[in-house]
Amino acid sequence: MQHRRASAAVARSGIEKSREENAMGSTDRARGAFISVVLAAATLLAVLEVTAERGADPPLRTDTSWASSLLEMEEAIARGDVMAAVRLRDETYRAAVTGRTWEGFLAAGDAVLCLGDLTQNRGAAEPDARRLYLAALFRARSQYSLEGVLQATEAFARLGDRSVVAKGLSIARDLAGSDPAAQARVHMVANGSTGEAVTASERDEDGF
Repeated sequence: MQHRRASAAVARSGIEKSREENAMGSTDRARGAFISVVLAAATLLAVLEVTAERGADPPLRTDTSWASSLLEMEEAIARGDVMAAVRLRDETYRAAVTGRTWEGFLAAGDAVLCLGDLTQNRGAAEPDARRLYLAALFRARSQYSLEGVLQATEAFARLGDRSVVAKGLSIARDLAGSDPAAQARVHMVANGSTGEAVTASERDEDGF
């Protein structure tokens, strides 16, 4: 009798242990499945974010605060107010850096040269203008702006920088692609810029 009771107790213990193991196994499997779902969702979300970033158009900036500073600077130059022109040149530069548009960088480069002409020190102003024009060129390229690339290229032509003119025209041709109107625009700028760059370079060599 006692032997049967002991056997029954062992059997019940085995059944309870088996139930506990099955329950633990189910919990582990559920936890593993949950973790897999979370990881899959996180991976999918990351892929969607990257895809959205790659496919989205770059944000368009409309900051034109440099324009008012440039206009005021031109007025100061016209009346011969050097101190005001210097202050407004700095304002134009800061606005260009803040706005980060090719138009702003180009305007800041023009402002530097205008002040250089006013103070009869254009030679000292040209390195700063070159840096700003270069920023305009590559900003325009990053924005896929053919007009921006061409205007920056023309600016370098006026400085007589033939190597950067060649680089700018190469970028412009890539942006123009197979568009006949865009190609014609690039061709027109190429004809004018090449000759202007040569003339400006010869003028600088002669010291004029």
